[in-house]
Amino acid sequence: MTLAELLAGIAVLAVLMTGMLGILEQGHRAYFIGAARVDAQQSARAALARLAADIRRAGAGGLGFDAVSIAEPQRVMLHQDTDGDELLASNGETVVWLLTGATLRRAAGGGAQPVVDGVEQFALTYFDAADAPTTLPAAVRSIDITLTTRSLHSLMPDARPGAFVVATRVRLRNR
Repeated sequence: MTLAELLAGIAVLAVLMTGMLGILEQGHRAYFIGAARVDAQQSARAALARLAADIRRAGAGGLGFDAVSIAEPQRVMLHQDTDGDELLASNGETVVWLLTGATLRRAAGGGAQPVVDGVEQFALTYFDAADAPTTLPAAVRSIDITLTTRSLHSLMPDARPGAFVVATRVRLRNR
């Protein structure tokens, strides 16, 4: 084997390795973009399910209080009498959902705990018993929820997964 053959072999090997590295990098990037999308989807679905459960329980335990006391586009305060004492004083009997920055939070007596990060939009629309939009908390009987998230945990600096939107209408069971 001559020096020229050895250099030609190394050059061919370098070209092949460069191509393989490019393919490996594309696969790596696709994996992290997919993982970031899954993270955004799972977070949005979990937050929506938890909020919907809180809305369905609102008003439970009695009629001596309003199920909803704050009905704003990005904040809702829900009440339920879980211990049957006809007072709304225990932890978990008053639940507030609110958007602060890009974080959706839930406060149920222990401070506003983060539920999901990367929220681009959180919109609440309230409806009365006749299914007409309302802004009066005491008249609320169902709530439309729209939650749009985008993952903040992308490990690749140029990976920008698309937004994920979940939406539903939830009816208060106890009113």
